[in-house]
Amino acid sequence: MSTSFTKLILATFVSISIALSPLTVMAADPAPAGVPVADSATTPDVQSEKAAKKTAKKSKKDKKAEKKAKKKSQKKAKAAQEPAAPQQ
Repeated sequence: MSTSFTKLILATFVSISIALSPLTVMAADPAPAGVPVADSATTPDVQSEKAAKKTAKKSKKDKKAEKKAKKKSQKKAKAAQEPAAPQQ
């Protein structure tokens, strides 16, 4: 009896999930149906601004890495220019 009961419960869950799937899609839709087209056209502009800010942050990291590499190379050049102290 328990196997038929579990099959009934499983079938109930499957049918409920199929029945509720259109509702979950509508709930996950970011833009409601009543939004005018002009409002949705401004969304890419906002996204491009965010992308520009993100690339600016990356460029700061790149600048910092370049500065560090330049400083390191200057130290190496300075050390190479100084004559080695004679060892006794």
